Amino acid sequence: MHTSAIYQQLKKSLNSYIEQGNTAFTVALSGGVDSVVLLHLMRTLKVDNPAINVSAIYVHHGLSQYADDWQHFCKNVCIELNVPFEATKVVIEQQSRTSLEAQARDARYKALDELSPKGSIVLLGQHLNDQVETFLLRLKRGSGLKGLGAMHQARLLQSGRVCFRPLLNVKRSDIEAFAARFSINHITDDSNTDESFDRNFLRSKIVPVLAERFTGFEQCTARSIELLQQQQTLLDEYTQLDLNKCINEHQALCISQISEYSSARIANIVRAWLALFTQVMPSQRQLEQIINQAMCAKNDAQMRIDLLDGQIRRHQGYLYFVTPSEVLTDIELNHSQLKLADGRLLIKSIGFGVRPPHSNEQVIVRFNCNSARIKPFKKPGSNTVKHWFKDAKIAPWLRASVPLIFYNDELVQVVGYFISAKHVDENGIFWECK
Repeated sequence: MHTSAIYQQLKKSLNSYIEQGNTAFTVALSGGVDSVVLLHLMRTLKVDNPAINVSAIYVHHGLSQYADDWQHFCKNVCIELNVPFEATKVVIEQQSRTSLEAQARDARYKALDELSPKGSIVLLGQHLNDQVETFLLRLKRGSGLKGLGAMHQARLLQSGRVCFRPLLNVKRSDIEAFAARFSINHITDDSNTDESFDRNFLRSKIVPVLAERFTGFEQCTARSIELLQQQQTLLDEYTQLDLNKCINEHQALCISQISEYSSARIANIVRAWLALFTQVMPSQRQLEQIINQAMCAKNDAQMRIDLLDGQIRRHQGYLYFVTPSEVLTDIELNHSQLKLADGRLLIKSIGFGVRPPHSNEQVIVRFNCNSARIKPFKKPGSNTVKHWFKDAKIAPWLRASVPLIFYNDELVQVVGYFISAKHVDENGIFWECK
């Protein structure tokens, strides 16, 4: 095993991590030939380099009737190789507009991230044929540059943990030959032969024909994918420069700034801006709708476009990405600080503000009382909260979360914005959110 080409390639691909002091690796073990071979290779690497720590995790998706058997098999393999093993079961609830495969993949990454030892790099067993199949699937869907870049050898999980695919340049046939040569047992998933799945159809009917007709087809496809990834990286660098010019300190997108660019460049900036908030990109049609409404709407228009996990809103010449917020309810203020449902702290301080409440006045924090009236200090006349919010150019979607302090039914402070002129006291009290 030490002299095999696959082992040497694995060592080479992991060398930069090991040289940087990364010695902990966790294999995502499914029981299939690719992950089991990867585990054997890593066990050999540990023998060669005792400083390395290798562990394995099996994620039970509950999608196959054989999942318990596969977990048992993986556990036994790890016992045989003296590799620490963990298993976890994830529950996948079918959601609209997201494939079951994508949900299972996301749940798997999350479980691997949570269970892997601190600082450990997660190793995935995907290989060259998986990469080619992914490329063809993306091609079939009409993907752009980023999608056709298929799988990257390294990626970061949400926590910042590294996920790495050391076998991504190794053909499936070479992995299977390696398993046969060293008598490595593994599981064969019957569902992999079900050609009703697009990936399986490509695997059994299309890629073998292309590989037979065109010598080195898999390697040439991998080279094209690598070039696409490089071009995407270059594009990302230029896009980031554009985006930095077009967003403010609140990460809102300036409409007048992006309007100076070409339509292709505008679309690119909007996608990059959305990526700051969501992993679910809008369709081409939705993107066109966002851009058209943003560019064409009047300054005071209440633009709102609903996406899967948030809304795009327009305010004062900027686009904002707004996520659903907690519904806040009225609460009596009996203490000097109060934790609100959305996590903010409402704190009472002493200083220029409003007079303290009288003994017969109940102090209440309320929300979304647009018709309540107040005459703000140093503002002309009394008017509704709605009027003063508009006067202060506060975005409509933020107004419902602004705490309103009442003495009984009289509004004395709009936290963060106004205090009641009628109740002003230089040595009084005031509330602020932190």
